[in-house]
Amino acid sequence: MSQYQIKFIASDMDGTLLNESSQLSPEFYDVYRQLTEKGIIFAAASGRQYASLRKTFAPIQDELMYIAENGTLVMRGEEELYCCPLGNQVVEGIITQVRQIEGAYIVLCGKRTAYIETQDQQAIDELSKYYAECQYVDDLLQVEDEFIKIAICHFDSTEKHVYPILNEKFGATNQVVVSARIWLDIMHAEASKGAAIEHLQKTLGFTHEQTMSFGDYFNDVEMLKSSYHSYAVENAHPEVKKLARFSAPSNIDNGVLTVIKEKVLNAG
Repeated sequence: MSQYQIKFIASDMDGTLLNESSQLSPEFYDVYRQLTEKGIIFAAASGRQYASLRKTFAPIQDELMYIAENGTLVMRGEEELYCCPLGNQVVEGIITQVRQIEGAYIVLCGKRTAYIETQDQQAIDELSKYYAECQYVDDLLQVEDEFIKIAICHFDSTEKHVYPILNEKFGATNQVVVSARIWLDIMHAEASKGAAIEHLQKTLGFTHEQTMSFGDYFNDVEMLKSSYHSYAVENAHPEVKKLARFSAPSNIDNGVLTVIKEKVLNAG
């Protein structure tokens, strides 16, 4: 693979770029600098909140590209490049339905901040990993903001306890994706990390063949499909591995950086 073929690289965060302690490798910044010198764009593509991603990449937070909230919001530094919000009626219906699922906790993701109505400490500890800015409210249905995603946490498995109910009710008109074992996200029908990348391909002028991406879970599927150089890390969900064109070492073994160095930076 020639180093000049790749113009854009997107990587999922949790379970992919980040290690088992949800930490970024210190080596990342050197790799990022080398990519930038070659004119290659790197984007952090995550279900995480934009504010949370900025905090993770503090030294370069004003220059990095962010595909946040599973592709519903794309920012370059503080410049908005793309947004795909949910309708308010849809939001109301989802919140009402999820409230009936025992053990489910809702994070209502607005452009300004995230909102919760739970005071359960276990849930608060978990969601604080991904939402650097979060506001407690008495009633989510009374919040005024532009909503880009609804995240649901269920500690006993969203795939088992949440997905069947919400996919049946909202799957035909919205994106309903299991994003991790205990997390599920609902977004606009046309929203995904892949849709965000396709928008960037058109607006920034790079192609499917010039795109590389890395992922591990179902919310990465569209992103992998939008990239010719699609990689599933070794620790990815088995079904996601089937959909990726290539494989990378696990997140624990710095798989993303290993592939970038070998296939992009050090390619002949």
